[in-house]
Amino acid sequence: MDRPSPGEALMNWFFPEMPLARIAWLRRLVYAVVLLDVLVLTAFPIGHGDVPTELYKPLPFRELLHLPQPSPVYVQVLRVVIIVSALVAMSGRLPRLAGWVCAAGMLDWLSNAYSYSKINHDHFALVVALCVLPLVGRALVSDRRTSDSAGWTLRIIQVSVVATYFLAAVAKILDAGWGWASSAVLVWALTRRGSFLSEWLVDMPWLTYVFQWISFSAELLSPIMLWLRGRMLYAVVGFWLIFHASTYLLLSIHFLPTVVCLLAFLPLERLSELKRGRTAVPSENVVG
Repeated sequence: MDRPSPGEALMNWFFPEMPLARIAWLRRLVYAVVLLDVLVLTAFPIGHGDVPTELYKPLPFRELLHLPQPSPVYVQVLRVVIIVSALVAMSGRLPRLAGWVCAAGMLDWLSNAYSYSKINHDHFALVVALCVLPLVGRALVSDRRTSDSAGWTLRIIQVSVVATYFLAAVAKILDAGWGWASSAVLVWALTRRGSFLSEWLVDMPWLTYVFQWISFSAELLSPIMLWLRGRMLYAVVGFWLIFHASTYLLLSIHFLPTVVCLLAFLPLERLSELKRGRTAVPSENVVG
């Protein structure tokens, strides 16, 4: 057999074949977050149906596709479409059709949500995941096969997660300069929306600088996640999970859409092995 060229070898390394079971587990988690999002986390588009028209400033995405200003009936029907398509896609049935309907619905839903106020970057990776997951097609949690399409899809989701972190650091630099990490932004956030757990932190401003430098440095270094493997990668993922848990406890900022996509770095297919282990009947209990 001919040896692959350096370019092909690099592509095979960066986009390795990945288990279809990981796609199946990630789909369940992603579409579960979609349901939670439209029902609880980002449910405010429902109220936009009654908002005065002069407050509607459509995003370029909505203008490009000529999407209408949301009406009360429009947003209610859209939410039903998203819920039904997410449930179907989560079940593993019609993964492409249901997945793309859900992706289109969420693009409409979120562009509606952010046409009246600031745009939250926590949904970027989720939107990318919804657009690429249908490309894999059918995938079951019991599937032990690997697939290059699964590898490509997971890598694109991983890149979107890294972009969320890295571009957040770039935005801080462009907006406030390198001195952002030495500013009082965290103290301001804690006094504005901090929980009872954050009261002790306000009294120690030097510690807020430490936290800011850690998070700022982690965001700048986040692209290394795409090259890490094994325990080092899992350690970095663990850091981000702890980071998001901390921001939720201290500031009530959850970043759940990003967190669920962060799981694309983990070997979720091992959940299938645990599941098989629990359902397996011990040989000593088999009646022969």
